[in-house]
Amino acid sequence: MNFRPRTRDEPEINLIPFIDVLLVVLIFLMLSTTYSKFTELQLVLPVADTQAQRDNPREIILSVGPDGNYSLNGLAIGSRSVEGIAAAMALAAPGGKDTVVVISADANARHQSVVSAMEAARRAGLNQITFATQSSGQAAAR
Repeated sequence: MNFRPRTRDEPEINLIPFIDVLLVVLIFLMLSTTYSKFTELQLVLPVADTQAQRDNPREIILSVGPDGNYSLNGLAIGSRSVEGIAAAMALAAPGGKDTVVVISADANARHQSVVSAMEAARRAGLNQITFATQSSGQAAAR
């Protein structure tokens, strides 16, 4: 019988696999977390700093009022339907499919009114659409 005390080895804790697992968990949490701010955005549209407006003979200007009424090149369109607006745009397009549609929407116009104007342009076969804005200097003066 051997009654001598044995020398015990100190147990080692290997930290490398532990660090690997923690890094994987950290990466997973970083990718799956959504960073959202719960603040109220107060936007005033449309304002943009643009170049000087140039006169394009092959463009039509579709204005959208705050009440949802439309006018094409300054003349009121009696219809608010997409089909009625598309028909008016097809008649007023001087360059056919090369005509540029400038949508000039009031800042207080409903989003649906602007989307309807874009849909009417698409149905009329007019694919070049741009939006009219005012410069930030003009917006501050109001």
